[in-house]
Amino acid sequence: MGKRKVESFSIPGYHKRPRQEYTDESDDELDEEECSQFHSDSNSSSQSTSGEVGIIESIQLKNFMCHSMLGPFQFGSNVNFVVGNNGSGKSAVLTALIVGLGGKATTTNRGSSLKVFVKDGQTSADVSVTLRNRGKDAYKPDIYGSSIIVNQHISMDGSRSYKLKSKTGSLISSKKEELIAILDHFNIQVDNPVSVLTQEMSKHFLQSKNEGDKYKFFMKATQLEQMKADYSYIMETKSRTHDQIEQGEGLLQELKQHYLEKEERYKSIAFVNETEKEMKPIKDSIDIEEGRTDKYDQKLKEWQAKLNEAEEKYKAIQDKLEKISEEAQALQPQCVHLKADVQTKRIAYNEAEAHHNRSRTELKQLEKDDEQLRKRIEELKNSADQVSESEKLERQKKIAHLKEQLKMVRDQEDMMVQEMEQFQQAIYKCKEEHARLKREELDVKQALDYNQRQLRELTDSKTNRLKRFGQHVPVLLEAIEDACRKRQFKHKPVGPLGAFICLKDAELTLAVETCLKSLLQAFCCDNHQDERTLQTLMSKFYPSGHRPQIIVSRFRNDIYDVRHRAVNHPKFPSVLTALEIDNAVVANCLIDMRSIETILLIKSNQEARLVMQKNRPPQNCREAFTAEGDQVFERRYYSSDNTRPKFLSKDVEAEISHLQKEIENKMAQLSASQECLHSIEKEIRQNEDYLNHHRRKQKEFQIKIRRINIEIADLENVEEHQSVDISTLEDEVQENRHKMECVKQDMQKQRGKMEELRNILRVAEHKLEEIKEKLHQVEEIASPVKDELNQADLEVEKSKHHWQHYEEKHKEHLASIKKLKEQLAAKEKELKERIAQATQIYPERIEVNRTVKSLDTEMNRLRDKINSERDHHGNREEILKQLLEAKDKYLDAEGKVKNLNKFIKLLDQIMTQRYKMYQQFRRCLTLRCKWYFNVLLHQRSYSGKMCFDHKNETLSITVQPGDINKAALNDMRSLSGGERSFSTVCFILSLWSIAESPFRCLDEFDVYMDMVNRRISMDMMLKMADSQRHRQFILLTPQSMSSLPTSSLIRILRMQDPERGQTTLNFQHGDQEEEED
Repeated sequence: MGKRKVESFSIPGYHKRPRQEYTDESDDELDEEECSQFHSDSNSSSQSTSGEVGIIESIQLKNFMCHSMLGPFQFGSNVNFVVGNNGSGKSAVLTALIVGLGGKATTTNRGSSLKVFVKDGQTSADVSVTLRNRGKDAYKPDIYGSSIIVNQHISMDGSRSYKLKSKTGSLISSKKEELIAILDHFNIQVDNPVSVLTQEMSKHFLQSKNEGDKYKFFMKATQLEQMKADYSYIMETKSRTHDQIEQGEGLLQELKQHYLEKEERYKSIAFVNETEKEMKPIKDSIDIEEGRTDKYDQKLKEWQAKLNEAEEKYKAIQDKLEKISEEAQALQPQCVHLKADVQTKRIAYNEAEAHHNRSRTELKQLEKDDEQLRKRIEELKNSADQVSESEKLERQKKIAHLKEQLKMVRDQEDMMVQEMEQFQQAIYKCKEEHARLKREELDVKQALDYNQRQLRELTDSKTNRLKRFGQHVPVLLEAIEDACRKRQFKHKPVGPLGAFICLKDAELTLAVETCLKSLLQAFCCDNHQDERTLQTLMSKFYPSGHRPQIIVSRFRNDIYDVRHRAVNHPKFPSVLTALEIDNAVVANCLIDMRSIETILLIKSNQEARLVMQKNRPPQNCREAFTAEGDQVFERRYYSSDNTRPKFLSKDVEAEISHLQKEIENKMAQLSASQECLHSIEKEIRQNEDYLNHHRRKQKEFQIKIRRINIEIADLENVEEHQSVDISTLEDEVQENRHKMECVKQDMQKQRGKMEELRNILRVAEHKLEEIKEKLHQVEEIASPVKDELNQADLEVEKSKHHWQHYEEKHKEHLASIKKLKEQLAAKEKELKERIAQATQIYPERIEVNRTVKSLDTEMNRLRDKINSERDHHGNREEILKQLLEAKDKYLDAEGKVKNLNKFIKLLDQIMTQRYKMYQQFRRCLTLRCKWYFNVLLHQRSYSGKMCFDHKNETLSITVQPGDINKAALNDMRSLSGGERSFSTVCFILSLWSIAESPFRCLDEFDVYMDMVNRRISMDMMLKMADSQRHRQFILLTPQSMSSLPTSSLIRILRMQDPERGQTTLNFQHGDQEEEED
């Protein structure tokens, strides 16, 4: 059975146009372009596959309402009709769906409390709803599986409990929060009338003629009502906060006045004896600090001595290394000279070898000619023909002369060819050597340029450390500071990251630099807006494609807790633990970008291989770096190209000295290479000139050979058979043999010369190898000396650090004593002033001559006076306590008022933007609803219009049946019951098209329709369901639905009529074919 062929009720054509400005007034007209745009959107959003998540697979009821047992009902994934007479349990299924998914009792319109759903005579009711949970949008599929079972138990007292189970029936959770999370994930809204339209709500909506009710229905269906309520609550909160601020500002002034009064009262009770009491601890502190001065002096002398010793050791090692370097530099010119000497002797040997080869070729040719002459003599002796002796002799002499001439020319040509081959071979070898030297020269130049640039940066960094990270970094940081003052950044960017890093162990500097690489020069921003601002600033100082990296990561004040995923080795540190990072943003950025908590630093290469590759790497360890910068993985090892650190080294002077020496070596190497290049280029030019000359000569020889061959052929082809002078040929044989002997003697000499040149070449090569070996030995000697120098440098740095530490402590100590003495002098001055004031009252010391009794009486009188003054002013400790309390209250209130003012300002900005988006969203939903409504009305050739008045919160719908122009539109109150029901169904379907929910439930939608309107409405719903196969439709009706077409997408659940005394109602499947899962 095939699927029903569905006609599209959309309007073809789609053309984009710019968004039009609008105002939040009443109804907006919908033009054709917007209609076509919404049609395109709707078509693009429709899917042909069945729903994967959130649809209802089954539902089961027990002791619910008036039913002892209903179900389980198995629903299809697209269209489901639940049919049956009144009382068969259709509405109970829908009510159970709402309640089972957490809906309130009032939402069902069946009662005000859940206890009304418990069947009479029973103590509880149970509802079980199974939701589909498949596909990429599934909710925790590894826990729940392909289905989620929601069991709800309702007690007699109206309370309820939840049990959320997996497909296998395992209990996963019993918390309502988990159910809410599932419904939010699937976008299920059981209290939304578009998702679930109950029988009571459906009847009320069909019979309602109030435009305000329709508007409320639209707002609730699209959840705009909830958004509006949220905005209203926020604005009320803002108003209350504003009132609190006004009250707080008034209270703040009172607290400030109270605080000032307490402060003034406290000042009024100061006495002279307090000054004396304050002086005593100052004097004690001075005595203590002066006693510690000797200790600091001793420490300073001790570390000064250690520093001097370390510097002397460093200087001695440095002198030793310089001597070794001078020895290596002295050997370098000898090496270059010997290389040139070897090259010259190799060329001489090659020339001798070429000459010997030419002689050997000439000897072979002479032997061949000798063989031919002997054969010719033999032929002439055996010849029987006799011709004129004079003519024979004459022709034979000419032929012999021509042949001798031809042989000489050929010999010369062969020698020329051999020489040309020698020249070509020499040119080829010279060009190969020239290309190799050119590559070496280019590499040396690049290394020299890099070293010179690095030297300039290091020299500049002596005055400004930030220049080590790039020449433009200081000016860039100034530009960032200026932009921060102008409030162009929400949070000031942090960078370069390397400026915030300090190593605990200087030997690991190269390892850390190799690990972090370009991150040391990177900057970090809190948000993308700050990133764009920083990019604009960088473009002023850096060329395109060469700016530092920018990392966007939310700033935090604390460093990530990575203890659970960090590597912990008892012997070797990780990159994170080896660094001292004084900025949490930098530490978090390096953790995010490089995972520095999982990388080990191991100084020795052998130990690194042992830890990472011999056995299983330590837990959480991804890789390791050695002190030489080598990178070690579990099965791989990469050597570093860098030999010295660039950014994090502390001793700039040593780095500058090292670079200067490297630059001198590179320049010497470059000069020697250029001399060799000039020599080889000169040799190539000479050989090319010789080769061109020989080629011209070869052409001349070839022309001469052709001419002689023609003459010989002419003489040999004479008809007369001339006699041959045998004696002439024999003379020629003797001459040829004499030449052969000469060539052999010459070859013997050439062999001796070759052997002599070979021995000379071997001696030169041996000398060159000896010089290279010496250079290698010097380098091997220099390597441990360099290590020793680095160790001495570290000792100097350590001693210098300790000496500076104690020197700063000593300065702080002396400054502290000076400050205490100044405080003591100020107190003494103040005390003198107080005594002077007392002297004005009592100019002289009073001598007491009274008896003990009279003095006792006077003391009692004075004590009473003191108590009286204390009662008037208050106890000093109590006044101080009141002062501190008043100050704390004032500062706390002031901080709260400032924070509330900031909150109000930020809330105003957010609400303005949110309300603007709310208006745009509402307008979009309004236009889409209008368009779908008009399209659906056209199914019966109806015309209509929907007018939204957002200001008065009304929605008026006018519909005209038949093909009548829009000017004659009437209100829905003038329509018949069936026409009004059909229009209302169109309105509900249009809301279905704009609301997102995995299923739609509709109860007795066709209660007031006639057969024609019911059939058309049913076709419209089936068309929509077919175009939205990813959603589920559950339609409840008392009709039989026997006229429905046959389709695998449609499932009919037919309820049995209730019988008296029946406790369990089963359902029967219609004759429709069920859809396979």
